[in-house]
Amino acid sequence: MTSSYQAIRDTFGLAFTKNLIVVLVWLILSYINGTLITTFFKHQAFYEDPRYILFIHMVINDAIQLTVTITLFVLSYIFYKINVSFCCFFILVAVFTTRNTPVNLASMAIERYIAICHPLRHRQICTVRRTYIVIGLIWFICVAPDITDLFVTLATESLSFFHESVFCLRHNVFKDPILAYKRQAFDIIYFSAVFLTLVFTYLRIMFAARAFSTEKMSAQKARNTILIHGAQLAMCMLSYISPSVEIMLHLIFPGRGLEIRFANYLIVYILPRFLSPIIYGVRDKMFRKYLKMYLLSSRCRVELHRVGVWNKTDR
Repeated sequence: MTSSYQAIRDTFGLAFTKNLIVVLVWLILSYINGTLITTFFKHQAFYEDPRYILFIHMVINDAIQLTVTITLFVLSYIFYKINVSFCCFFILVAVFTTRNTPVNLASMAIERYIAICHPLRHRQICTVRRTYIVIGLIWFICVAPDITDLFVTLATESLSFFHESVFCLRHNVFKDPILAYKRQAFDIIYFSAVFLTLVFTYLRIMFAARAFSTEKMSAQKARNTILIHGAQLAMCMLSYISPSVEIMLHLIFPGRGLEIRFANYLIVYILPRFLSPIIYGVRDKMFRKYLKMYLLSSRCRVELHRVGVWNKTDR
């Protein structure tokens, strides 16, 4: 968001509508993610499968990302400007979790590649312990480059700056121009690496499907999963080109800054989070089976509770 439209405010009705939409979306996705997380932790079978461990890590990561960005969105309407220290916290957590998603996608694609192309070595390579090490590495390589923004800001800004209030955008807090160039460089490195990983794993799985007719079905499912990961990646990539896109849209549609910002927020930060439940919550046979069992048992508990209430009322 540029300074030229930071001062423009929505009408009360429009602001209420926008916030109602994002909060409702957050509630829906929180329920879906909560159901997936509960299903995972209720069944021991998922604890020993790297595939599902990486998946649930992405679900939890996306849930945190969504909660932080929506909280920041709502606060920007309630208070408009917030304390710089709080803004730093929200921005950094949002950045870390946003970066995590594509790297996690690459890790999941590699796991599928090993499972299909090297099935005899899969259990040796993809152990539970190594999976947790990979998750630790994901956080390290996503946190390390951007935490330096905070250190540079602490070194270049006075202490009083952190007691001020600002409209909470990244460039309003981490203002050193060199940080913008650094972010662009890392964005290119991250997404080039993830993109090449997805292309490599997809092609190798496709060739494996042709070579081994007995593994065609599992290879085809793995290939389709990586294609969906690719769609997720494409939408995640929007968060890194969205500033440039916003500038172009402002030139094409002058005076529509608030509408552009809201549409950009929905497409870039919320829409990709709907795909994770589809990939494993709906498409995956094993997870779908346990998910149905959990939902049915939850429904039975509700019905039994309702019957119990009725019986007490009859007495």
